[in-house]
Amino acid sequence: MEQTVYRNYQKVTLQESPGRIPAGRIPRSKEVVLLADLCDRAKPGDEVDLTGIYTNNYDGSLNTEQGFPVFATVIIANYIVVKDCKHIVDSLTDEDVATIIKLSKDPRIGERIVQSIAPSIFGHDYIKRGLALALFGGEPKNPGEKHKLRGDINVLICGDPGTAKSQFLKYTEKIAPRAIFTTGQGASAVGLTAYVRKNPTTRDWTLEAGALVLADRGVCLIDEFDKMNDQDRTSIHEAMEQQSISISKAGIVTSLHARCSIIAAANPIGGRYDASLTFTENVNLSEPILSRFDVLCVVRDEADPMQDAHLAKFVVSSHIRHHPTQSGVTLEDNNAPDPDFILPQDMLKKYIVYSRENVHPKLQNMDQDKVAKMYSQLRQESLATGSLPITVRHIESVIRMSEAHARMHLRAQVSEEDVNMAIRTMLESFVETQKYSVMRAMRQTFQKYLSYKKDHSELLYYILRQLTMDQLAYMRGLHNHSQPTIEISERDLLERARQINISDLKPFYDSRIFKMNSFSYDAKRKVIVHVLPDTPTSATA
Repeated sequence: MEQTVYRNYQKVTLQESPGRIPAGRIPRSKEVVLLADLCDRAKPGDEVDLTGIYTNNYDGSLNTEQGFPVFATVIIANYIVVKDCKHIVDSLTDEDVATIIKLSKDPRIGERIVQSIAPSIFGHDYIKRGLALALFGGEPKNPGEKHKLRGDINVLICGDPGTAKSQFLKYTEKIAPRAIFTTGQGASAVGLTAYVRKNPTTRDWTLEAGALVLADRGVCLIDEFDKMNDQDRTSIHEAMEQQSISISKAGIVTSLHARCSIIAAANPIGGRYDASLTFTENVNLSEPILSRFDVLCVVRDEADPMQDAHLAKFVVSSHIRHHPTQSGVTLEDNNAPDPDFILPQDMLKKYIVYSRENVHPKLQNMDQDKVAKMYSQLRQESLATGSLPITVRHIESVIRMSEAHARMHLRAQVSEEDVNMAIRTMLESFVETQKYSVMRAMRQTFQKYLSYKKDHSELLYYILRQLTMDQLAYMRGLHNHSQPTIEISERDLLERARQINISDLKPFYDSRIFKMNSFSYDAKRKVIVHVLPDTPTSATA
């Protein structure tokens, strides 16, 4: 008498990683059969190492359709390993861990990490800081085992064309331990969340995961976010806050995890950002979805002779340095970041994975009064200007960014420095979304928060740039042509510096940022001299 043996059976589809396929070819896929204890070992979107037997499988329905013996090929799995963050941490050597611990003790490690984000992109430190916080992430909470509070940080980048928005997303896809890239133009609601389809073999309805589910415990990158239909965009409301996706279709009622950070890029209405309008008037996005973003980054392509000259030199030297026939060439580029200051990209990825798995910052000695006062003041300014509404979600955003900044330094406790950096990031996000007419006044209102613990050289350079631009506009109006140099009185800079409690300018004169931007100090005349970049002159015959 023959006996039938029943075993657990699962069929999955194995697909090549999109980042490892040759150019111009779509990823290949193959069905894999998982048996017994291998079932449910991997989830959709996981990167796996699989060992199995490549064999054929007789398909009766396929033979009936073709009228000819046809065999389908499958892989019967013997062993499967999920290459998640824990797997990467376990693969770290003792030398890697020692290097990570040593880096965390560097007092400027936060600034080094920010500068290491997309080093081939000039400037945009504010966006790089937001991306760094999103990559490290906060700590999720589940009070009373009743409802969950997300720890992931969502970032929206909006601005003029040609400001490297898509490049930031592509870089994040490479550096994040787990990332899914999609575009708003080519993504529908079911493509982002989940959908059901009929299995061609069993004729049963099966659940297929979308981009947000595939990016669980990772990062979902959405380019052209403004091109999505309103109905499709509404479908990700639940995923952005509750971090779950509920499905009730074709007799399947379930909830899927979507615990991921969402980093999106959008273009303004009409193509260019209008500084005379509020942020909500510039983007085709509703207030409910804007309130779910922790950081809003506005990128404006403004004409600035100093910045434009540095940007042009940076781009040209970058092309020369990375040309295939001149690899390894060294150039004297004052605008390029110090290579010793920037972390190697492999080490940065290991640092992010190690911190996310081993560091879980706690909120114990947090200055609650400072956050409450900032929130109250921010609410009043929001109502007075009629701009982006401030909600309780923004308090949670400050907490998440504080935890992410503490995790960036491998700290077990959230310190005052972490809270102040989170408040500064939140306020910069709020101020940048204002109309140009109220932006300067609002910067003065929140000056004490924006300048806290900021590098004095960086802060003084920002003030000096403002003085230089004002002097440049005055000189051009006076002489009706550009001057080769501009002189700024030391007294003017000192008066502005004392407003933020800085009285010693000598370290700033010796700093790298002062010299690399073509500034020099004349101690005899007590003036600061700035050499303007060469401008083309028209010749007449």
